Parts: sequence; C-alpha cells; structure tokens
Amino acid sequence: MAWLSCQGAALPLGPEALYTQWKWRILLMFSGFYMFLYLGRFNFGFVIPQIIDDLHISRTTIGLVNACMFWGFGFGDLVHGRLSDRFSSRLWVTLGGALTAVFNWLTSFGTSAVTLLIPWAINGFVNAMCYSPGIRLIAQWWPRRERGRALGTLGIFIGFAMLIMWLVTGWVAGEFGWRAAFRYPVLWIGFMSLVFWLVVRDKPTDLGLPDYVEEDAVSAAAEEESQDKLHGLQPYLMLLRNWRFLIACHVTGWGTLARYSIVTWAPLYYKEVGGFDIKAMALATVTFPIGMALGAPLGGVISDRWMGGRRSPMIIISCLATAAVLAGIAFASPANLPLGMVLMVLGGFTLTMAPTTALGVDLAGRKISGTASGLLDAHAYLYNGLQAFVIGWILDATGGNWTLVFLLLAASRLFSAGVMAAVKA
Repeated sequence: MAWLSCQGAALPLGPEALYTQWKWRILLMFSGFYMFLYLGRFNFGFVIPQIIDDLHISRTTIGLVNACMFWGFGFGDLVHGRLSDRFSSRLWVTLGGALTAVFNWLTSFGTSAVTLLIPWAINGFVNAMCYSPGIRLIAQWWPRRERGRALGTLGIFIGFAMLIMWLVTGWVAGEFGWRAAFRYPVLWIGFMSLVFWLVVRDKPTDLGLPDYVEEDAVSAAAEEESQDKLHGLQPYLMLLRNWRFLIACHVTGWGTLARYSIVTWAPLYYKEVGGFDIKAMALATVTFPIGMALGAPLGGVISDRWMGGRRSPMIIISCLATAAVLAGIAFASPANLPLGMVLMVLGGFTLTMAPTTALGVDLAGRKISGTASGLLDAHAYLYNGLQAFVIGWILDATGGNWTLVFLLLAASRLFSAGVMAAVKA
C-alpha cells in the first residue's frame, strides 16, 4: 500500500489519491516503455542506405521490404487491439516487447530481400502487440475530459522515441554496421518488457479501486451503445458503421503517411541530395522528433481545456500547418542544414498537434478502446506501408524527384483538413 507522511505519522492514501497516483504510474510507465520501442521498428529506415550499398537492393525493393513490416503492424493492430479488449493489455504489451527483440535479431542475419522481408514483416506483427493494447490501458484510467492530455503526454515520449532511435541507430550503424542496429539496441526493449510486467496493472479494479464514471456525453453514449456489443466481431461492425470514426481512421492514416514518409525517406534525401554521411544525416533530421515531442502535448491540452474535448478543430489546424511546412521542404535547399533543421522541427511539431487517436477513442468509449485504437492504427499502417513502397517507386521512376514527393505529401494534408471539417467531435 502507498503511504503519506503527515506530521510524523504514516497514513495510507485515500482511494482518490491512490487512483491519481496509479493513473499517472500507468501512463508514465507505458510511455517510458514505448519510448524505446522504436529502436526495434523504425531502425530499418535509418539504415536503408547501408543495406542498399551492402546487398545491392533497389530503392523500390527495399521500400517493399519495409512496407511489409508496416502492413504486418497494421494487421497486428486489427488482431491485438480486439484481443486486448478480451484479455490483458499488460500481458500483450509485455509479449510484444520481448518478441520485437527476437525478430530484430533474426532480421539482422538477412542476406537478400526475401531473408530480410520475412522476419521484418513478422516483427511488424508482434510489435503491434504494444500499441493498441497500450492505448486501451490508458483509456481504462483516463476519462475523455483528461484523455487529450494523457495521450499528449504519451506523444512527448513518442517524439523522444524517434529522437532516441535516430541517435542510437545512427551511432550504432555508423560504428558497427547496419546489422548491429538490429541486434544490440533491442536488448533494452526486452529488459523494459520485464519491468513493465512487474509495475503495471490493467485497470483500477485490479487494485480494489472503482472505475471512473464517464461524464462526457460523446464517450458515455458510445460506452452505452457498446455495452451489449462486446462479443466476436460486433465491436468492429459497430465502429465501421460510424462514419465519423471512419473519417478519423483515414485522417489518421494520411497523417501517419506524412509523418513516416519523413522518418523513412528523409535520411536518404539528405544523403543523396544533401551529400551528408550517416552521422550528418542524424544531425539533419534529429530535430523532427523534437518537434513531435513538443506538438503532441500542446494539441492534447488545447483540445481538452479550450475546445471542450473537441478534437476536430485542432486536427484541421494541424493539417493546414503541416501542408505549409511540407511545401517549404519541397523548395528549400537540402544543403542548407540550419534551414532544414528548422523545417524538420516544424514538421514534427505540426504533425503531432492532431489528436486523432484521442478522437477515435472518444468516439468508441473505453470498453472497446483496444479495438478502436487497433482499427485507427491499422489504417495508419496501411497508408504507412503504401508510402514505403510507392515513394520508393516514385523516386525510381522519376530519377529521384524529391520535390514531387514532398508536394504530394502536402496535398494529402490539405485533403485531410477538408474531410475532417465534416466531423464535429
């Protein structure tokens, strides 16, 4: 039991204080765990130039290999989100971290496109065991009026996750080669998985605490509707019949497409066009995750406190701002390092200001929040896989027309703003 010291006497925390302590413990523990998970998922994009040089694989082929990981992750989202609603988010996240380390090691022994693709695609599937179950875990402890702040806090750690991945992967690959980037950093993920299992609990009732009462009308109505639809495929059918939820899914997908187009291809852009080596690439792109870490909490707090929990206005603002930044990247000189760093930090900042995950969970309610976040993220990785393959194809087909790539990404953000205007939630 937790204790407080009051005038020399040890007093047990009351239920409300204990609940507050635990909801922050759950949020910060999952966020801290997730901050290192990218070492086993997005490390591939950073070592693409080295793999191309070593194995003589085309950009289209290497893009397809990475796309299969994204699609594996998307399929995993559909499966693991639903299973975490039925079973234990704590168990699923723990297993996902451990298996991520295993399949990264297997990928490190690849000698061709096929021997890279198979373990890397499976890695995407098992890595997905951590995300939607983790969002469900947070939803059990944080009601809608506070959920934007909670997921914004997670966004800070996700931003730093990208920063850690770039710095650690860049250093390890630069010093020891691309295979080492799949072997040694992921050992920390295995360790953090064990810590997560020991520290976290699935829901308040596991500790003898009452569940929160959802007071917000949107989420309360969703929870009431889903009360008798918790079996089999019913949660999927309920969500897929909700047109606002479907728009949230696709806008999430387009946003993820833009975000991870930068994560995947910016290192190659600065190597090929800017002429940087792998360590200089890290410096050129390191500001992007810093921007991500700053934008996520701001979008969540603004939508919670000043927009009454409404997410769509903040998402529209984010889309328009990101479109402007991507247009700037398209026409800026990649050899101008300071300008590139500014544009990267603005890109990360404006992209993560959109609280799309909070919107999806709000529309679903906590009882099927794992299924909802799984569907949202499945759309994200469907589009993410498309960018990994299609952008590689565009670059090969156009002889490396990077301006076209960034302008197409800007157009996708304008389209997202247009369709989100129909959602008033």
